[in-house]
Amino acid sequence: MKRILFAASEGVPFIKTGGLADVIGSLPKALDKRYFDVRVILPKYTCMKQEMKDKLKFKFNFYMDFHWKNEYVGVLEAEEEGIKYYFVDNEMFFGGPSPYSNDTIYEITKFAFFSKAVLSVLPELGFKPDIIHCHDWQTGLVPVYLHERFQQNEFYRGIKSVMTIHNLKFQGKWDVKSVRDITGLPDWYFTPDKLEYYKDANLLKGGIVFADAITTVSETYAEEIKMPFYGEGLHELLQARANDLRGIVNGIDYTDFNPKTDKYIFKKYNVDNFRKEKVKNKKALQKELGLEESDKVMMIGIVSRLTDQKGFDLIAYIMDELLSVDAVQVVVLGTGEERYENMFRHFDWKFHGKISANIYYSEELSHKIYAASDAFLMPSLFEPCGLSQLMSLHYGTLPIVRETGGLKDTVIPYNEYEGTGTGFSFVNYNAHEMLATIRYAEQVYYDNKRAWNKLVDNAMMADYSWAVSAEKYQSMYDWLLGW
Repeated sequence: MKRILFAASEGVPFIKTGGLADVIGSLPKALDKRYFDVRVILPKYTCMKQEMKDKLKFKFNFYMDFHWKNEYVGVLEAEEEGIKYYFVDNEMFFGGPSPYSNDTIYEITKFAFFSKAVLSVLPELGFKPDIIHCHDWQTGLVPVYLHERFQQNEFYRGIKSVMTIHNLKFQGKWDVKSVRDITGLPDWYFTPDKLEYYKDANLLKGGIVFADAITTVSETYAEEIKMPFYGEGLHELLQARANDLRGIVNGIDYTDFNPKTDKYIFKKYNVDNFRKEKVKNKKALQKELGLEESDKVMMIGIVSRLTDQKGFDLIAYIMDELLSVDAVQVVVLGTGEERYENMFRHFDWKFHGKISANIYYSEELSHKIYAASDAFLMPSLFEPCGLSQLMSLHYGTLPIVRETGGLKDTVIPYNEYEGTGTGFSFVNYNAHEMLATIRYAEQVYYDNKRAWNKLVDNAMMADYSWAVSAEKYQSMYDWLLGW
């Protein structure tokens, strides 16, 4: 049996700020337990919900040499849905009202401590993983420390490491002198072929250099990040490690996102009865949000962080034209940059009854939007994987996306000649190319209902469950261990 340890900064159900937590909560459960003993190690944040803290049991503690001091390392344990979780405790690093702060040097110190602690606790746990699977820059120093000092110890010899990049934009960078002082790594680790990055130290780069394998969260993104535009300064390194880099698209948990069983939506439905039942969600949401009530009008949903990365500068260009000319309704849910929050508030005021701007986040409303909308707009500048389009597909809400990263891999554009596809897409980052694609979708919706319903059939039957992705991770683990 292969032993895999997932190391990450967050994970469902214990602590979540974004999509990383969903991956850490879902992927270990999906791996085949007949062949894999999978465990997870996380920081023990004091901001975790009390009901989650109550599940943790103290195991042991010790002191670890870190940043010229002996630092306390407590280890706690919990089991959730058959997966064993370990937690590294140190309130100086993991205290505070949220998992992360805006203080970069503090964050680097905190996760350097965590990375070293991940390796240090293993002999005490009596668990020697075959592979440590690291996620994002917060665990980028695990492969570095493993190479630099731990593999000199017989216990650690032969342990492999995997580095998964969920978003290359975030790298953990600070000046070399400070990072060298914090980490205790020798000078020769801070050279351009290792951790140095344009005179800074870069923790994610360290993970990419020293990991035995590298993954990212879609096949297209794995190719894109080898190019300057998407590579965030690391494209040449990723080109050099191309043989060890692979893209595996994320899945979603169909127990949480399933229109047949969803507790949040107004009317449950499935691929057999959506033609009659799905529209009832639209009418109920229109009533709840104060939109003009009509089961005939096309509703476009947006559930997102309101940032440039998600393509909202494109939406800003065409919103006035779309709402003043087209027979559509738009429902928006999310928070982010102030200019986009205010943009949607403005259009809600100007075109009240055609758009509902909900500038907050609500799990319940997000599910209602996936179920009620006819189409889902996601024109990202870049998108490593994306989860919203996977959710909208399963709810029979056809994505309108830009062909980048995971959006290109998961949304098959409509082919009117063959009657195939699961959504609509455009290539160039251009506002009117996006608008033309929206209008093409409108044309199909209003003029060819049979073709639209066939696309909904295709979308709802597409399988982006974690079981599919887990098989690809299992194949990668086998390759890495030579099985």
